[in-house]
Amino acid sequence: MKWYRCLLLVVGLLVAVSGAQAASFVVRDIQVEGLQRISAGTVFNYLPVQVGSTISEKDHPEIIRALFKTGFFSDVNLERRGDVLVVTVTERPAIAEVKLVGNKDISTDDLKKALTGIGLAEGRVFDRSLLDKVEQELLQQYYSRGRYGVRIKSQVQALERNRVAITLDIAEGEVASITRINIVGNKAFSDKELLKQLQSATSGWFSFFTKDDQYSKQKLGADLESLRSFYLDRGYLRFNVESTQVSITPDKKDVYITINVSEGEPYTVQDAQLAGEFGVVPEQDLRKLITIKSGETFSRAKMTEVAKKISERLGEEGYSLANINTVPQLDDENKKVALTFVVDPGKRVYVRRINFQGNSKTEDEVLRRELRQMEGGWVSTKDLDRSKTRLQRLEYLESVNVETAPVPGTNDQVDVNYTLVERSSGSLMFGVGYGQESGLLLNVSLVQNNFLGTGNQLGIIFNNSDIGQNYSLSFNNPYYTLDGISLGFRFYYRDIDSSELNTANYVQNAFGGQINLGFPLNEFDTLRVSPGYEHVWIDTTPETPKEILDYLGENGDSYDQFKLDVSWAHDTRDRALFPTSGGLTQLSAEIAVPGSTAEFYKLNSRAVVYFPLSRWLTWSVGGEVGYGDGYGNSAGLPFFENFYAGGLRSVRGFKSNTLGPRYSNDEPSGGAFKTTASTQLILPVPFVEKAENVRVAAFFDIGNVFSTVDEFDVGELRYSAGLAGLWVSPFGPIVLSVAAPLNAESGDEEENFQFSFGVPFN
Repeated sequence: MKWYRCLLLVVGLLVAVSGAQAASFVVRDIQVEGLQRISAGTVFNYLPVQVGSTISEKDHPEIIRALFKTGFFSDVNLERRGDVLVVTVTERPAIAEVKLVGNKDISTDDLKKALTGIGLAEGRVFDRSLLDKVEQELLQQYYSRGRYGVRIKSQVQALERNRVAITLDIAEGEVASITRINIVGNKAFSDKELLKQLQSATSGWFSFFTKDDQYSKQKLGADLESLRSFYLDRGYLRFNVESTQVSITPDKKDVYITINVSEGEPYTVQDAQLAGEFGVVPEQDLRKLITIKSGETFSRAKMTEVAKKISERLGEEGYSLANINTVPQLDDENKKVALTFVVDPGKRVYVRRINFQGNSKTEDEVLRRELRQMEGGWVSTKDLDRSKTRLQRLEYLESVNVETAPVPGTNDQVDVNYTLVERSSGSLMFGVGYGQESGLLLNVSLVQNNFLGTGNQLGIIFNNSDIGQNYSLSFNNPYYTLDGISLGFRFYYRDIDSSELNTANYVQNAFGGQINLGFPLNEFDTLRVSPGYEHVWIDTTPETPKEILDYLGENGDSYDQFKLDVSWAHDTRDRALFPTSGGLTQLSAEIAVPGSTAEFYKLNSRAVVYFPLSRWLTWSVGGEVGYGDGYGNSAGLPFFENFYAGGLRSVRGFKSNTLGPRYSNDEPSGGAFKTTASTQLILPVPFVEKAENVRVAAFFDIGNVFSTVDEFDVGELRYSAGLAGLWVSPFGPIVLSVAAPLNAESGDEEENFQFSFGVPFN
């Protein structure tokens, strides 16, 4: 019997070995069946098996999983045909079209971008499980816009060649508006005061435009942070938003918001200290920046501002990566907080290179001479900002962007990269212009603010207009010396029919020349001195006023004037054209020196300040005062040197040069004293290409001209208000103004619409 048992054991082992050998085999070939759009090579790339591999049935799950992970197939089967592995697949359909129906509030392009982000787009493989995800994404898009009644239905239509067309039918519903916002738990501040801090609001007159009555989770989160900042800036260090409840009525039209807060008690500052390392910056310099005093109410905004100033001061000395941590120590029993500003300056960072991009016309040297940040020196945030401002103030640059890039392989060097957009720096013009002050203008001119890319200004002008002729040649080198002394000259001839300028009826002829010198006193102040000579002669007409005839009878009609112009300017504007911050103050004196035919002087002061109210809105306030008189052999200011007011450049809404005193024949005479002022709200025109070249403004103007300063009368000032637009076009500046005089009197000449084209604005 023993031999019988041994025989059975041997037979069993042989059968087992034979079964194992039958279950595994060496793959001699691989065939893929069921493919329509996907190539066999794509399948082979994802298969974890290849020809020559030994596999068995236990390897099948791994192979099937690998193919399913591609997302290309809805079914995969494996079978063996001899030594050939046969892979049979069922492809998922491809998306041939995604159609959106019913969407109005959100554009089709924006919705398709959102769908593409989650994998539903034309040309991709269709996965039915994505539809639920798609619907949720679209719902979130509409919920963020306050449309909580939105309904979305999806349809999938089978097409030939294993493709599908997907239609998403959207019923947007109405926008749900915030009906009430309740703040619970506030005692120190009223509901009205706290609600002012929120972007969200109940429906009001302007909600149609501002959309402030539309609820969104993101906006509510920002509102809660605004509340927290409001309390922290007033000392409530333990303030907390305990909870928020948002409820929507069953019809999905009204939203109710409840915010539960815990105010706590206000904390006062016990002390403010400085700690850490300060690099090369004197500790005393940083201590001066800590303006928080013991005993004052804590303010997070003030604390943040101090940390910012410390960081900026360190940045001026090359510590551009300085880290300022503010450590508060709270004394809850006495409601006090001690602040410690811990300074870690990090390594001092140096500039390896300064690079310019975008200057196809302007020479590098012209740009580099404006820089205050130098190569090889440490990075100074102050010098970087000032360099950018100086570049922005070049009239031939449209925009300037600056970035610092770390140098690979170092931790203490950066490259400074300026990206520039150049503006047309001038033009060669043969054309026609028109202005209500100058009339028809036939113009042949070459005007270049950046002549041949050198930064020099060249002007050759031949103008023939209704008011007369004007011929001039001018040149100026703003960097005649390396330290910024400018040198230039101007020669001119003009023949002006004053009656065409809305003044008295006479013709003023003049020719002359002038040398211009500019001296930079410091970063913001410039002194200019311009000696020159001018020969003037006056021609009269039968309509010339008696007062002018009498003056010419006493003083003659020909004048040799030796002039000296001196001016000082303090300029902190961020750019010369369309500034948004800073200001400009100018004081000037024009003197006909002793020995001139008519001895006189004219003093003028002008100032304008710009306040950035937001990214898009700028408020400006400016004014001008001019005064002149004769001296020596002259009894007063010559009539042809009088000041005038009215028109685009002073009080808009009144005809150019018509305000103030008049001659006996009722023609404007101007005067020896002028005062004007203006305030404007300025913004770029939205949705306009190259909007940096276009501005619109709402303005209020005031001013007038008086015979002498003794005749000044506040009651005689004229007011106007209106809208203005300026476009710096490739063909020249275009200026438009629509103004309404507010206190015009009998005899004033009104002009509600004023414009000029092809005539310099400044």
